[in-house]
Amino acid sequence: MAATGVAAFAEAVREAEKLIANPPFDVSEQDLAEGYDYLAGSIRSSLQMAFDYDVEHPVLINPTHQYARQGLDNPDAIYFNAYLAPGASYLVSGVRGTTADLSFQIMDGTYSAEGAPNTVAAFDDRELEVKADGSFEWRFGPELGLGKGATLIVREVYDDWNTEERGRLRIQRLDTAGQPRAALTPERVAKRYGVAAKMLVGRINTWFAFPEWFTYKEPVNTLTVPKSTPGGLASQFSSIGHYALSDDEAMVVTVPVCDAAPYQAIQIGSRWYVSTDYEHHQTSLTRAQSQADPDGKLRYVVSERNPGIANWLETTGHPQGVMMLRWQRITRELTAEDGPTVEVVPFDEVGAHLPYLEDNRVTPEEYTARIAARQVGIARRMIS
Repeated sequence: MAATGVAAFAEAVREAEKLIANPPFDVSEQDLAEGYDYLAGSIRSSLQMAFDYDVEHPVLINPTHQYARQGLDNPDAIYFNAYLAPGASYLVSGVRGTTADLSFQIMDGTYSAEGAPNTVAAFDDRELEVKADGSFEWRFGPELGLGKGATLIVREVYDDWNTEERGRLRIQRLDTAGQPRAALTPERVAKRYGVAAKMLVGRINTWFAFPEWFTYKEPVNTLTVPKSTPGGLASQFSSIGHYALSDDEAMVVTVPVCDAAPYQAIQIGSRWYVSTDYEHHQTSLTRAQSQADPDGKLRYVVSERNPGIANWLETTGHPQGVMMLRWQRITRELTAEDGPTVEVVPFDEVGAHLPYLEDNRVTPEEYTARIAARQVGIARRMIS
């Protein structure tokens, strides 16, 4: 029976490969190569989620990272997931690190090609009693009315990759504490291969559908007014959009520094609706990583060619892609005044649209140092 499970997963890999080879958009040779890399990460994550799955003794799983990307993953976040059971009681505990945000969300299911799940609970650590040593506990259970398929997501989000420290987190199901885990059986292993098969194909179809519902409904080369993220965190606002730029064009994005949000960031994603290489290229910037102008504005230049400024966002061979700005841990509702404005300009005229151009300039050596710092920052937090 276990062999049957393996066969089901192998068939799912073949089906997923066909989806990658024939996506609902045109692909270049680079796009296709990245698609197969995306497939490898999806295979890895699906197996991890299926075989770490345990509703009796759940653990916090890290399924989304630079080697397994999905859902326009945030380059600044470490994601943890755990499966929950109806009627069970839980303790989430740990020590708060120094990251910009630590948030918790319980959903009544998972994202699918049919839609987003409902949020049962969503809050950040400001609602917890965090002791002087950083330790905290959160207990929850039947009072939340959890149904089958409920999932906990924890996000630990960095503003400064090179100074902030990750905390320690764990989950324990209290009503099964001390009970041994049942021995593996062929039927149980086969079932897990079947779960991984379903996850793999569903994951790819989901993230084909998701940007069509939201991102691509917006006019190209625009960004939306900040609003509460659909299906997201209670304390997160976002602005979304998609771009199409030739090699001789650049997009200038101007957004105010937001004192109401300790975490503020911008990123680029590919048409696979995943982050592009944020470790070895500057495809995302947090406020700590960005240069603010004297007038309190952040000005970013999105382009393939290097404009020689600090806040360059590299399109890394992607003339088309998606974009997202995030504000987290907000202390008030954001408005259009907090949001971005966009100009598409000839690349050679970028400087005319940067009122503090001389302050923005970086040398090639300084830019290399920025990339080296990114590589160190990712290595410091990597747990995959």
